[in-house]
Parts: sequence; structure tokens; C-alpha cells
Amino acid sequence: MELGMVGLGKMGANMAERLVQGGHRVTGFDPSADARRAVAAKGVAGADSLEALVKALPAPRVLWLMVPAGKITDDTVNALLPLLAQGDTVIDGGNSNYRDTLRRAALYAEHGLGYVDCGTSGGVWGLKEGYSMMVGGDAKAVEALRPIFQTLAPAAEQGWGRVGPVGSGHFTKMVHNGIEYGLMQAYAEGFSILGHKKEFGLDLHQIGEIWRYGSVVRSWLLDLTTDALGKNPAMDGIAPYVADSGEGRWTVDEAIELDVPAPIITASLIERLRSRDTDSFSDKLLAAMRNEFGGHAIKGEAK
Repeated sequence: MELGMVGLGKMGANMAERLVQGGHRVTGFDPSADARRAVAAKGVAGADSLEALVKALPAPRVLWLMVPAGKITDDTVNALLPLLAQGDTVIDGGNSNYRDTLRRAALYAEHGLGYVDCGTSGGVWGLKEGYSMMVGGDAKAVEALRPIFQTLAPAAEQGWGRVGPVGSGHFTKMVHNGIEYGLMQAYAEGFSILGHKKEFGLDLHQIGEIWRYGSVVRSWLLDLTTDALGKNPAMDGIAPYVADSGEGRWTVDEAIELDVPAPIITASLIERLRSRDTDSFSDKLLAAMRNEFGGHAIKGEAK
């Protein structure tokens, strides 16, 4: 097939390269000329504007968006709207909130344009290993795009599928990321407990390697964790600050709205927020409370 890739960052560039390797013709656009030059060496044609990208593609056009969620996606979707023609299809492969996806899809439908959402997982390893893709959209539209998904997936009929109507792909990916938060937190806490048992002198990298084979907690995430421990056992030079992409928050919001208890995912999100509070007022107040009711000593701040 022939398609346009909008956004040539780590994910977009790797996906474009994998598609070219699979025999597809890809034209890419990114505001960065350096990003365009980098993919040109991989066989991806370049366009220096959205207008040029649309003109370079045969009708009916297929464009894959791989840009950050939120305003950038909205701006891109709105900029493309007057450039496209009836029958063209846009695939949003980023981490958009599914409610935004429903709104954008409705807008495109009014103009006879297709909109497919594809929750995409695989990160920087996707080029080699393939991507897990949760696709939402009209069944016929998704079927027409099958060759693209089959090429990007780990195998033609594995690791991807249409999960439901438009919006469902991003909804499924949202929950996927919420689960990821919980798994990451559990591994981090477990290895921290091991590391604090100083009298045993445990080698965390060795333990990770043992668990990778035959253990019920083995996983690709454990593989990556073990690799990180091998490179930097003490996590030297890494600040205890954990960012979030927003999908964990959306998952917790949805759980509350649906009356679904999700304490593990919620707690893992709270831990990420806590990691950013380097001068915790609440912890200071807790120490003051203990002093007020029990006369417990207060530890002074380091000067």
C-alpha cells in the first residue's frame, strides 16, 4: 500500500521504516528537517508540509498520525481536514484520549472522511519486534487497511486486531497503559525490598535473570527491568522522579465513572505523583502531627 506518516519521532520513524521493509511506499512529514532527512536514508520519501504530503499520495489517501496526544493531534487533524477528499482515511496511532477520538471521528464523518484509532504499543523495540495494535473503527475501513497492520504487527495475524468501533482502540490502549503502571510499580517495589535486605547481599540483576526463565512473574517488562539492573545496579545518576503520559489518569477516571474498583492502578499512579514532590508539605505536616499528639521528635531539614 501507499500511505503518509505524520510525525517522524522515534515511534513514527521506526514504523515508517518497518512499513518500507514490508514493501509499502511511505511518504513522511515532520516539522523537523533533520527528522525527514533521517528517514530518507531508510527509504521513506519526504514532504516538507502537510499540503505537500497530501498531494504526494494517491486517492483514496491513507495518513497515519504519530504525534503527541492533545493539542498537537487536534491541530494536525484540523489542518488536514480541508486538504483531504471524501474517501480518505486518517489513522491516529498516538495515545489520544478516546473521548477526543470520538469527537474527531464525528467531525471527519461529517465530511465523508474515515477515522480509525489505533492504540499502539511496542516503543523503541517495535521496529525489530513488531507493534501491538488495538484498532477501533468501521469494520470495512479497518479491513481495507489490513496490509498495513499486518506489516507493523509481530506477525500477520498476531498482536493486532479490530477491537470495536471508533474510540475502542484508544480506550483499550488506555487500560493497557493503566495495567502497565501497576506491573511496573510491583516490580519496582519487589526489587526495592530485595535491595534493602543488606545482610543477604543480594544481586538484583542475578535474581532478575533467574526469574526470567520458568518463573510465574516472567515477562518482557521483567526482561527490560533486568537489563536495566545489569547496566546500572544502583540506579546511579537517575532522579527518583517518574513522569506519566496521562493514560494512567484517564484509566483511573474511567474506573471511577464506571464504578469499577482499581486500587492497584490507582496506587501506582499516586506513587508517580508522589515521586515528583521533593519538598512534601503533607509529610512535614504528618511529622508535626506526631509531635503534637505524642511528643515524637521531628527531624530537621538538612542545611
